[in-house]
Amino acid sequence: MRPYLCFPAGVLLALTAASPSAAAQAAPSPTTSEVFSRFADRVIKIHVVETSSSAKAELGTGFFISADGHVVTNYHVISKVANDPARYRADWIDANATAHPLHLLAVDVARDLAVLKADYHPAAYFTLAPATVAQGTRLYSMGHPNDLGLSIVEGTYNGLLKYTLYPKIHFSGDINPGMSGGPAITEDGRVIGVNVATEGDGIGFLVPVANAVALAQRALAPGYEPPKSFLKVIGTQLLAYQDEYLAKLFTDSTPTVTLGRYRLPTQPAPFFKCWADATRRSADQPYDFISHRCSTDDYVFLSPDQSTGTVEMDHRLYSSSELGHIRFYALYQARFQAGHDDMDGDPNDVTRFACETRNVRHDSTLVRAALCLRRYVKFPGLYDAVLKAAVLGQRNTGVLTTLTLSGVSFENAERLSTRYLAQISTTAAEPAR
Repeated sequence: MRPYLCFPAGVLLALTAASPSAAAQAAPSPTTSEVFSRFADRVIKIHVVETSSSAKAELGTGFFISADGHVVTNYHVISKVANDPARYRADWIDANATAHPLHLLAVDVARDLAVLKADYHPAAYFTLAPATVAQGTRLYSMGHPNDLGLSIVEGTYNGLLKYTLYPKIHFSGDINPGMSGGPAITEDGRVIGVNVATEGDGIGFLVPVANAVALAQRALAPGYEPPKSFLKVIGTQLLAYQDEYLAKLFTDSTPTVTLGRYRLPTQPAPFFKCWADATRRSADQPYDFISHRCSTDDYVFLSPDQSTGTVEMDHRLYSSSELGHIRFYALYQARFQAGHDDMDGDPNDVTRFACETRNVRHDSTLVRAALCLRRYVKFPGLYDAVLKAAVLGQRNTGVLTTLTLSGVSFENAERLSTRYLAQISTTAAEPAR
């Protein structure tokens, strides 16, 4: 039996009087098909073509932002063109499947954006402008998923990610490969962000439109000329990015965490996430092990074979009451001397690591430290750096800590290594010897 709701007479009269007015003022929202039909002609498919074979090397999406044929997309869609313009070109594909050339004008590699120009004057285009919407606002992402044709995906705006230097928008919708570079818009056609990445299961990410506005203003400014070599521009942008990123890391205000007898740096900036775990001794593992790791969601795409712009730190505490001093030292030394096999690197992109090892004393703590660097082949002045340090002086306990930096200058690698080592100390009553 359905419950009967009883309202006081005055409330019922008020509801009856208000309903026609509210209905008259509420405008119906457009359907997804109406949004698609209204704005689809402003979104294009982009092919990156290997010129010697005319084979399609990359697929992505872009969208018109001016009557003169300017197009916004992701940097990662056209990265091959920026890195090797003699071998690759970019085309846009019209509704008749005809290819037309695109010319690269500007890139923002840190924010994964690019502006290109078509020899075409579109009848309709998106007008870029800074825009803000409330969390939960319905958005429509458009693009070419897996080359299946132009598609539209509904989702919602869920604010900015916390753990990034340059925030991205969390979009609760399925952004699939091929949709990169497409617009995410409101029902009235305001661009809120640019499709950039996905974690699957309805978790997508957008570059905020304000970043696209800034790049477009530069590319469309009177008298602007695109650079002859984008490699130099990308290198300059990466150096500026890492200077900003690293400036305040591992200063005196950086918090610390205590593992056993040792105090170590943790969460060097608010956009870092940290995790911890522990395992106890067993038949196969005659020592206790505690780990503490911190990293961010940031990375910068350079090419399909190379990403950069990451900072990671990893502390590992080893202790054992079963291993004798000599056996424990052998274990400790082996862990310290382990290489960097987990870091991928194509010989065309990076050189081999070269390391320098020395003992460093800070106050009463003695540390064996190895700083390893490998140079970026295409971007002079940039390196990957791995600092590994082992605190010395304890018989059956020790901590190994690793700081990994990618895409940094030599000066910043040395500066951060020095700051990092200065924040490692022994907390036991008996000082390390």
